[in-house]
Amino acid sequence: MKIGIVGSGLVGSTAAYALVMRGIGREIVLVDLNKQRAQAEADDILHAVPFAPYPLRVRAGDYADLADSPVVIITAGVGQRPGETRLELLGRNAAVFRDVVPNVLKHAPDAVLLVASNPVDVMTHIAAHYAAEFGVPSSRVLGSGTTLDTARFRALLGRHLGVDSQHVHCYVLGEHGDSEVLAWSEVSIGGIPLDEFCVDGGQEVTAEVRQSIDEQVRRAAYHIIEGKGATYYGIGSALARIVQAILSDQRAILTVCTPSQDEIVGVPDVTIALPNLVGGQGVISTCLFTLSDDEHDQLHRSAAIVREAIESLNLD
Repeated sequence: MKIGIVGSGLVGSTAAYALVMRGIGREIVLVDLNKQRAQAEADDILHAVPFAPYPLRVRAGDYADLADSPVVIITAGVGQRPGETRLELLGRNAAVFRDVVPNVLKHAPDAVLLVASNPVDVMTHIAAHYAAEFGVPSSRVLGSGTTLDTARFRALLGRHLGVDSQHVHCYVLGEHGDSEVLAWSEVSIGGIPLDEFCVDGGQEVTAEVRQSIDEQVRRAAYHIIEGKGATYYGIGSALARIVQAILSDQRAILTVCTPSQDEIVGVPDVTIALPNLVGGQGVISTCLFTLSDDEHDQLHRSAAIVREAIESLNLD
């Protein structure tokens, strides 16, 4: 199967590398305005194929080369200028998507669109807006949402408890950003509620530990960017995982974001990350569990922040 990636910067190229290393798909096509960069990244990743579990073809191309792709990752976008506000950046990235989304769907009309450009919640909403003009349902447009934040939560809590993070079941909901919500009330370890697991194992997750993990999850990108300029390994791996769920029609529960016309915790027509069932045609359904009153209020505030940003764009 062919996987298209529009945008060959650090996130797009790392996603391609993660796909190769996990043996997902059979062909990866990198598309970028900077054709030299796309070609260089494709060549470099191709040279890793002999060390991958399965043979894949990796190449650079144009939008026309996305034909027959069941999924296209969109990482394209512009960086924030010094002194530029978030809303100004949003406006410029909306203009980028006004060009990118129609070009993708012109050649790959049946593709699921997977958005990674930040701010991913709003950018996914924008992508769905332009995709709707081609008759594409919003369920086929999803963003990486808090898939990475959820992985951070699981990794940090697993490290604290000394448990393989794959057996730590917890979720980060809402905006992929400062207002995101760590749903502590529903954390379980191998199906055992967190508090019960801690009692049985003689361990403790104190309020201080929770606050520390919350801070590390919420501020992770800031610390990484301060240290090395950008984040890309985690999100590249998250994108590969989402693509795997789509290509294999896995019906996996992932905290991706997708537009919803219904009210989510009291906020209508918004795009935020929730536990969603993901398969071959994108988002199948939302699987939101019961939250504590405080978590519900936090999620409402997070959704309202995203909705306010969407409204500021005056999409036509």
